[in-house]
Amino acid sequence: MIVGVLTLEFFLEYSHSLKEKRRFINSFTDRVQHRYNVSISEVGFQESWQRTLIAIAAVNSQQSIVKQVLGRILEEAQGYSEAILSNHQLTFY
Repeated sequence: MIVGVLTLEFFLEYSHSLKEKRRFINSFTDRVQHRYNVSISEVGFQESWQRTLIAIAAVNSQQSIVKQVLGRILEEAQGYSEAILSNHQLTFY
């Protein structure tokens, strides 16, 4: 069993409140979770209104499939117009 974890750090340039940040997080997490069937949650910078750290986990018996799914999510995050992807990390267990 392979577990892949992708962490994404976003900078929300146009967010001026936690409410606006929450709107972005809900939109992004709902979209990713339904499209890719992964576990996703905000795990850092929860009190900051312009930064967020999101963790995404995928499990499969083949590492190539996990890498492919998380790679697609990373590509989607890089092209997201509402936020700037400032950092990411991919780890396998």
